[in-house]
Amino acid sequence: MIKRITLIVLDSLGVGALPDAEKYGDKNVDTLGHILDEYQLDIPNLRELGLGNIENAAGGRLKTETPKGAYGRFAEKSAGKDTITGHWEIAGIYTDTPFKTYPDGFPEELMDAFSRAIGRGWLGNYPASGTEIIEQLGEEHEKTGKVIVYTSADSVFQIAANIDVVPLDELYDICEKARELLQGEYACGRVIARPYIIEGGKRVRTSDRKDYAVSPPEPTMLDIISEEGKTVYAVGKISDIFNGSGVTTSVHTDSNDDGVTKTIEALSRDFEGLIFTNLVDFDSKFGHRRDAAGYGKAIEELDRRLPEILKAMGEEDILILCSDHGNDPAHSGWDHTREYILGIAAGKAVKSGTDLGTRASFADIGATITDILTGGRRKTSIGESFKEIIIEEV
Repeated sequence: MIKRITLIVLDSLGVGALPDAEKYGDKNVDTLGHILDEYQLDIPNLRELGLGNIENAAGGRLKTETPKGAYGRFAEKSAGKDTITGHWEIAGIYTDTPFKTYPDGFPEELMDAFSRAIGRGWLGNYPASGTEIIEQLGEEHEKTGKVIVYTSADSVFQIAANIDVVPLDELYDICEKARELLQGEYACGRVIARPYIIEGGKRVRTSDRKDYAVSPPEPTMLDIISEEGKTVYAVGKISDIFNGSGVTTSVHTDSNDDGVTKTIEALSRDFEGLIFTNLVDFDSKFGHRRDAAGYGKAIEELDRRLPEILKAMGEEDILILCSDHGNDPAHSGWDHTREYILGIAAGKAVKSGTDLGTRASFADIGATITDILTGGRRKTSIGESFKEIIIEEV
């Protein structure tokens, strides 16, 4: 009997354009494939589990003859290509209408209300790269105390500040006030705190980012698992993405490596349920910055630690690796890309070499997890479970 599943999201590691990608301006995108074009990946452990055997992944350049995991790719049914949409679909919610975006910045009346609420002015209010806008507006922000506001192709209201000018607690409070305003006609998927410091003469974002998301409109796999009396152990920004719904334990992470360490720490504890981890550096540090080599090195760093994760697992544990959207470092701009996501399952109970092919929805992952952890009693309302395909004995 499987008692615990560890689900690790390799944030933004897409494996090729979805059929409708061109509608999103993402024709021919391929995060994994285009990383491999620029950087020769040395990832023996991921290859051994079957990453390269996923249909059309990296053009077959990473295939192995005898994959030890179960593997496949998953199409997105929801409208969009952002973090919340991807994670929510994995967990059992389709988003039929994309979250509202603000390509021309947020309305004047909203920004006036925001300024009154926080007792400070603002700078920016346009789509931008986070690392670029703090260089462009940082000096004025530091002189005036006005916070930096920016957005992207995603539904996000991002607030950047030097924490020597706006202390971290105040920045979080400002974000909470923005979250209260961004409702109804001004609906927005996430408010994100983007603190930075000056280090060695450069403006450097810290790991104290915090997301303030809207709550899921209906129960997800997290709620189902916690309602069954089991643990939902959130590592990284997972709790923020689901606004805490269904989460029983949550830990902050400083980096991908810290996320892996805290996942292993969770595996050392004695509980039944779900460990749900997001490794955000792939997306925030390399995908958005269009850094293929940096992205490749980050994948290698995870690969080197993968044996530690597998060693920490017991006979009643399963590991699932997936992604949530793409972020092709060879694509124009700096935003997410509409792609298939990867799915790999491993553990002593998983049938080696099982090819899941192309699945119709990200939601199949959540359906499978709830099917396994509840002994078939409950499943998410959407998605098709592949439990019977991958498990040796149920």
